[in-house]
Amino acid sequence: MPRPPNYEFQEWWNKQRDNGQELLQDKSDVSNPTTPFFAVEIGSPYSDLTVEKEVRTRSARQLSGIYLIKFQQIGNSLAWITNSLIYLLRTANRRIKSSDSAPSDSAHSKLYRVIKVFLIVVILLLCFELAAYFKGWHFSPPSVGSAELMVELLYAKWLEIRADYLGPPLKGLSNMCIVLFLVQSVDRVALVLGCLWIKLKRLKPTAVMEYPVGDVEGENVEDYPMVLLQIPMCNEREVYQQSIAAVCIQDWPRERMLIQVLDDSDDLDVQHLLKAEVQKWQQRGVRILYRHRLIRTGYKAGNLKSAMGCDYVKDYEFVAIFDADFQPGPDFLKKTIPYFKGNDDIALVQTRWAFVNKDENLLTRLQNINLSFHFEVEQQVNGIFINFFGFNGTAGVWRIRALEECGGWLERTTVEDMDIAVRAHLCGWKFVYLNDVKSLCELPESYEAYKKQQYRWHSGPMQLFRLCFVDILRSKVSWTKKANLIFLFFLLRKLILPFYSFTLFCIILPLTMFIPEAELPAWVVSYVPGIMSILNILPAPRSFPFIVPYLLFENTMSVTKFNAMISGLFRFGSSYEWIVTKKLGRSSEADLVAFAEKESETLVDSTSLLRSSSESGLDELNKLEITKKAGVKKRNRLYRKELALAFILLTASVRSLLSAQGIHFYFLLFQGITFLVVGLDLIGEQVS
Repeated sequence: MPRPPNYEFQEWWNKQRDNGQELLQDKSDVSNPTTPFFAVEIGSPYSDLTVEKEVRTRSARQLSGIYLIKFQQIGNSLAWITNSLIYLLRTANRRIKSSDSAPSDSAHSKLYRVIKVFLIVVILLLCFELAAYFKGWHFSPPSVGSAELMVELLYAKWLEIRADYLGPPLKGLSNMCIVLFLVQSVDRVALVLGCLWIKLKRLKPTAVMEYPVGDVEGENVEDYPMVLLQIPMCNEREVYQQSIAAVCIQDWPRERMLIQVLDDSDDLDVQHLLKAEVQKWQQRGVRILYRHRLIRTGYKAGNLKSAMGCDYVKDYEFVAIFDADFQPGPDFLKKTIPYFKGNDDIALVQTRWAFVNKDENLLTRLQNINLSFHFEVEQQVNGIFINFFGFNGTAGVWRIRALEECGGWLERTTVEDMDIAVRAHLCGWKFVYLNDVKSLCELPESYEAYKKQQYRWHSGPMQLFRLCFVDILRSKVSWTKKANLIFLFFLLRKLILPFYSFTLFCIILPLTMFIPEAELPAWVVSYVPGIMSILNILPAPRSFPFIVPYLLFENTMSVTKFNAMISGLFRFGSSYEWIVTKKLGRSSEADLVAFAEKESETLVDSTSLLRSSSESGLDELNKLEITKKAGVKKRNRLYRKELALAFILLTASVRSLLSAQGIHFYFLLFQGITFLVVGLDLIGEQVS
């Protein structure tokens, strides 16, 4: 019987023959053009096998090298993760050990006690649910009649109590918070749409005149109104030089402006430093005065009220206010004063803040997102459509007559800026917001400083709301303005926002893991908050990579804002406490140096004047710098309320994992980790 033809061998032979012809053609054309086309090169049949073996060997070596590199990368990643965890555990252990000697917030506060009880209840419920899970009761829940064991009977009773008594009220509370959440979300969407309309139509305030840019010498000084510039300070050792310098180099006729350095410092060294700095600028020809109160009542409001009581204030038409860390541009007055011309009903011109340290750490980046939305959207929309917004306390110019007509600065709250703005609005005055005029300032770089600032910013409005609610109802402004003040300005943005944010995401959501009859839908937990975070981050598009940390951190800050809101609303003692926000002296040093050099060139014609302007102050400055008191040693703190809430959320995430709730589990897990990071003070400035 003949053997069947070997088609595989035939195909191999044809392929080798074709390759040989191509090889002959290439060699005849390239290597030696004179070789006859019929020349034949005979090779060994084993040569192809040798080449193939070499290729295989080379490929195996390359694959081994690639795998070795990948294993090395995995090893480096594991080492980095391990080192990070070890560092985190060491830092946590160190801060927990030192927490007794440096408490950051009162462990005996009412809110902390409530959270601690809530934590104990949640842990007990988790233990109960774990026992039920391993018994299989989640798949076949026992009834009271069929229960045989005491534990089984208790679990059956718990199911009845949960369904009949705990589920309905919790569901009602969650529905109320969801409604408030949606109302606040609609307000946020309306603000964003208003901002987009402003951008589309290019709406902005217009001035009837402009001041020429450059030197004011040779011009008619009568065209420049008298302006008072105030710099309220309190122990501002780090920033006093740059702030005073920025105000002193204003491009405005010297005889038409007066600078008041309003010092409330109780540190004698700081007082001497400020006096020397003021004397230095006085000898340069700047009209600047130093004022120090002996009786420091009323905090910043009392300081400003005392300064406005001076006899010479009646000679001035406008007053510009700058906090200690603010650095306005030299053309600040030329860009703001013209908006008062021809508009006798304008009381305030507010400018935008810009931040010199917005990229310093994660905390400052997250603050920049919030404040960018506040200035770009809230202030601009309210300024264009309502002619009213809250005064930011600094980087603004007031008409002095408007301040006097609405009662001047009052010491009744810790938000004197909002107080004066509301009273001026009730008296019929209008405000102008300039989004394109920016004043540099500094963001708090430590969580401790930021938390104290936010506490004051959220307790003060509730104090003010209690005081001025009746005045708003009795005022002669329209009902639309009254509704805007009461519902939008105070209730929705100052009370409802921190209330539902803390209650919904820190209390109700963990409880629904143990009481599933009141479970929150996924769109409340994830989708709507995600959309709102995207809207908040639109004014700061470079911050889009931080959208998830921003959402989690805002929920974490809700405990501080809720606590502050409750304290201000019910007049707890801590709500009237004013703590100056700690600053580090960040500044745009290059700009200030350039301005100072320009100022020196115009003011000083010889080096003798430079010497005379500095001799009076530099000796004292150097002496004080050498004998400067050693400050209290800084350390990172431990925040008990945040840590307790972290354990509550992480416990609830374990319960969510048992029920296989995906979106709820991930939200609770990452939110709990965020609370843990904040509670250990691992966000912001780190102190060794």
